[in-house]
Amino acid sequence: MPRYEYRCKACGDTFELTRPMAESSAPATCPTGHTDTVKLLSTVAMTGSAAPTSAPRPSGGGGGGGCCGGGCCG
Repeated sequence: MPRYEYRCKACGDTFELTRPMAESSAPATCPTGHTDTVKLLSTVAMTGSAAPTSAPRPSGGGGGGGCCGGGCCG
């Protein structure tokens, strides 16, 4: 189940709730009992090499490869 981050307008506390996606926009109560809360926009950063091994490799040479220049990929 996804985790959503909320901020309480009354006390300023930021907290997370684990709830179904269908309930993501439902009202949330902060841990101290306030009900005036807003859902925050969370960003997710993924690192590592999770790309499938069959992903195409950039070709070397001129243009938008990703190589440091001159056909180093291949």
